[in-house]
Amino acid sequence: MTRSDLVEELAARFAQLTQRDAEHAVKTIQDAVSDALVQGQRIEIRGFGSFSVSRRPARIGRNPRSGESVHIPEKRVPHFKPGKALREAVDFQPSPAQPAAPAAD
Repeated sequence: MTRSDLVEELAARFAQLTQRDAEHAVKTIQDAVSDALVQGQRIEIRGFGSFSVSRRPARIGRNPRSGESVHIPEKRVPHFKPGKALREAVDFQPSPAQPAAPAAD
């Protein structure tokens, strides 16, 4: 699902919202989450999951082309941990792309 799909779904579910209002709502939520993560805050949406900022320590990597060692600086990256309700909902629905498991003999 893309951002535009989310806007369309929101506008379809709530008849009082125009497409423009739905787009503004999605952008506002996205901006609020982004701003909070930039400030190092944790966001928790009950039943959905939580967003936080994780730290990746500095390390020594290798340039695959030349083979020389390269210093990779420390990074802060966003992290999402799904909530229990979301994990259970995803786990309950079988994926259409996966075939059934073979029977054990």
